[in-house]
Amino acid sequence: MNRQPGLSVRLKLTLSYAGFLMLAGAAVLAVVWVFLLRYVPDVIHTRGFAPFIPSRSDLERAFAPRVALMLGFLLLFGLLGGWILAGRMLAPLHRITEAARLAADGSLSHRIRLPGRKDEFRELADVFDGMLSRIEAQVLEQQRFAANASHELRTPLAVTQTMLDVARTDPDRDPKELVERLSAVNTRAIELTEALLVLSRTEQGAFTREQVDLSLIAEEAAETLFPLAEKRGVTIRISGDITPAIGSYSLLLQLTANLLHNAVVHNLPERGGVHISTATGPRYVLLRVENTGSQLSPRLVATLTEPFQRGSERIRTDHAGVGLGLAIANSIVQAHNGILTLTARPEGGLVATVQLPAAAPATTGRDGRILP
Repeated sequence: MNRQPGLSVRLKLTLSYAGFLMLAGAAVLAVVWVFLLRYVPDVIHTRGFAPFIPSRSDLERAFAPRVALMLGFLLLFGLLGGWILAGRMLAPLHRITEAARLAADGSLSHRIRLPGRKDEFRELADVFDGMLSRIEAQVLEQQRFAANASHELRTPLAVTQTMLDVARTDPDRDPKELVERLSAVNTRAIELTEALLVLSRTEQGAFTREQVDLSLIAEEAAETLFPLAEKRGVTIRISGDITPAIGSYSLLLQLTANLLHNAVVHNLPERGGVHISTATGPRYVLLRVENTGSQLSPRLVATLTEPFQRGSERIRTDHAGVGLGLAIANSIVQAHNGILTLTARPEGGLVATVQLPAAAPATTGRDGRILP
């Protein structure tokens, strides 16, 4: 970006240094004039062969050229010294400006790493480096997520196109079967799109916070997923007292439902179990979902909150979920200033623990919302 016409900051500082130095020199010379020369008489009367005593005029004639010479020297010294000092003082600012220019051009990996003592420029450079690190991480995450989302959305669209092409070339095919398959694929695409919207909403923090009871939210989520659990032969057990928390009721219900859905789907067939519990701490509340299942390695557990992940592989189109359940849960927890911890059970299965800020105990309504 080209600068507008005008004096640079370095030149302004140089002129300021030189101006202050000239002002200081002029003040010293003024002191000499006020306190010395003004008390020297203009005419000195001597008698006989008395030694020569300079008068005020004599001193002024001798003093004036040297004053001009000294002021000229101070001006040159101030300009040269000010230019050098201003350059040294503004050098860190040039490094910060160059880093900002590289970041504006898309190079987010560059860091200033300003050496020296902890002054104002060093503090600014450290803050700028931290900001670049966060922006780079967010951009990389968004790029990875966008690539995964594009891939996942392309799959149902490609399947739909294939089925339509087959139906076009085979007019005798049963349209009812085609409609059912298209409906299933379309439902999956809608679920994936809605999940992406929820994830985007939580990441932006665009929701209203209120006081809710996690224990009632857990009961509602369990009632919603009870038919699925019964179909898969999984039992759900709930425990916990009133657990007041602060957050969005709908998003916390989505969080609990996602954790519970993951616990039901990835469980032992016909003999699995899920235990969902809530507890209250001094300044936080806990939501814990524990399920039986196959053995999970710590390395695998660490990747479960990544988008479009299911177990050790990416999800497939025939799976009931869309691979965003735990990613959405983790995003909702972070948006509520909480912590989601996933731990593999030694006997097999997973334990998901959510820690959220607690709210002051209050009376709750039947819908789970805490009454004011």
